[in-house]
Amino acid sequence: MQVTSLLSRREHDHAHPHEHDASCSTCGHDHEHTPVQLWQTLIGVVFVINAFLVDWLFAQGHVVASASGFVGAIILGYPIILTALKDLKRGFLSINELVAIAVLAAFASGDYKTAGVVAFFMLMGEIIESRTAEGARASIESLIKLTPTKARRLKADKSEEEVPASQLQVGDVMRIRPGDVVPADGIIISGQGSFNQATITGESLPADKKPGDEVFAGTQNLTGLIEVRVVRAGQETTLGRVRELILAAEKTKLPIMKIVDQYMGFYTPLVLVIGALVWAFTHDLDRVIAVLVVACPCAFILATPTAMVAALSAAARLGILIKNVADLELAAKINAFIFDKTGTLTTGELAVSRLAPAGEVKPAELLRIAASAEKYSNHPTAKALGQLAGEVGIPLAEPQNFAETAGRGVKAEVDGAKILVGRAQWLKDNGVKEDFEKAVDLNETEGWSLIFVARDGRCIGWVGLQDATRSEARESLAELKEAGVRRVAMISGDRQPVATRVAAEIGCEEAKGECLPQNKVEFVRGIKSRGYKVAVVGDGVNDAPALAAGDIGIAMGAAGSEVAIHSATIALMNNDLRRLPFLVKLSRSTRAVINQNFLFGVLFIIVGLTAAAFGYVGPIVAAILHNVGSLIVIFNSARLVRKGEELEHYHPEAAGPGGGNGESRHDAAGQLSPQAA
Repeated sequence: MQVTSLLSRREHDHAHPHEHDASCSTCGHDHEHTPVQLWQTLIGVVFVINAFLVDWLFAQGHVVASASGFVGAIILGYPIILTALKDLKRGFLSINELVAIAVLAAFASGDYKTAGVVAFFMLMGEIIESRTAEGARASIESLIKLTPTKARRLKADKSEEEVPASQLQVGDVMRIRPGDVVPADGIIISGQGSFNQATITGESLPADKKPGDEVFAGTQNLTGLIEVRVVRAGQETTLGRVRELILAAEKTKLPIMKIVDQYMGFYTPLVLVIGALVWAFTHDLDRVIAVLVVACPCAFILATPTAMVAALSAAARLGILIKNVADLELAAKINAFIFDKTGTLTTGELAVSRLAPAGEVKPAELLRIAASAEKYSNHPTAKALGQLAGEVGIPLAEPQNFAETAGRGVKAEVDGAKILVGRAQWLKDNGVKEDFEKAVDLNETEGWSLIFVARDGRCIGWVGLQDATRSEARESLAELKEAGVRRVAMISGDRQPVATRVAAEIGCEEAKGECLPQNKVEFVRGIKSRGYKVAVVGDGVNDAPALAAGDIGIAMGAAGSEVAIHSATIALMNNDLRRLPFLVKLSRSTRAVINQNFLFGVLFIIVGLTAAAFGYVGPIVAAILHNVGSLIVIFNSARLVRKGEELEHYHPEAAGPGGGNGESRHDAAGQLSPQAA
């Protein structure tokens, strides 16, 4: 509608003052300040409601009701009339003028309540359609929070000094302790450790780093004390470039024109001509007023907002946060989905997927020894072992003489035996001579993390861990294809073999690995250039530029980063991927309801205009019919509220071992299942 953002226009102007000149010509917004506030609208509604109540409850209260309706209609109507006058001053006709004429016609007939109701519904439509997200600005604020404000810089005598991270320069040496977040990009010059770099690459497995390897700002050092020489600081870091990509992607977005706008320029003059003809042939003012009242396109005004409110209610019930209602309409046209892998199609956490004991050792015994030895480690593999042991009810022993070497493994004594748990080279360096690696039938390049367990110098088995796919991923992708989505792709910062394996498990035909944030943006733009309407689904900081570059950005809210949610236009507050096909279906149902409302509005106005012109309908009956037509539209839209009830009680869990089959790792008796063995 042409009366755009009456309540949010001031906010729009001040949020983007430097973009005003560049964007106003294309966005369709009237940027002049209209003196209306939300509290004024609420006060006006109270007066109109009071007018109805007085009329219904008190037989002698007509004067009070009229006065109350008059005040409410003035409060609600003057912004619309003022905007209509501004439109006329700029030389074009729109729905604003027709609504203003309808309000004035209702005033002329003395029906102030109708004037107030028409004005209120117009403002309500604008409130619903106004933009509610801050977009790039909030994304940048969240990104800034990811980088620590302080850094430990080394002096020439190797002593530490704490300085603001903004003062770091290329060539400085900084010390990163376990648990610290890296303040700048750099190269390790001493020490080694494991790094969680999901914020940059999206890779779920911690990356082991040694001297000569690069570390990124915003990633976390899990283990080990390291010294890093700064190679990029401030805006030049990888994280800084991600921020710039978000800004660039946000600027490429264009506003969506409303369907009604395309026709109101013709409709308003047509109604005025009809009113003039009725006056010319009949000289009956009541007929003219009836024509103007019944021609007020309240059904058009309500067609989109009421359907949107009902659809948003259904979506919110299922934990789908839609920040811009235009994207709910656009979702019906989406024919390509691009998914991030880690944390989106997978759980984003390591899980034990394979226990391979050697010789007479049982799977439960292998798990108990490994988890006991790792009991006091904070490494993700230790947490995965401990979690599985807790799930199957295996009590852990108290490790003695615990020692951990960052990125390699742990030593401990369990039940009097010397236990080693770690990588193959770690066992070999500590005296395990046998060729235990030949028993491994998994490929680490496909996303498996392997740890070996030795007791008193002999390997007693190995454990395979991986980032498990979500159990509903295959079903959700299949539903998207059934809904008419022509292209489904997965992009990931993980290695290509890992991406290929996950894609095969979930039925995704296209997978691209080893993607940095800028590669993801290029991939999205490439698909859009082929004519696709693209929805991008992700959860991490590394996904934020791609989320902003897509036609629609959908963030996995529960496990996602704050910046991804701000960059996206839609956020899933839980991690159920089945919400995605539901979103597409809901959007299409919403569009169908809007079209039904428009069709009813057209028929209602044609019949009403004819009846009013020939004197069969007077002004009062026209006002009543006008409200009846509005209620029919509202009730038709209300059917959308119950959409998706079948999904309310669904609680997805991570897929079982080996991928997306969903099998449990243990049975009801608490014993490890054959799959785990």
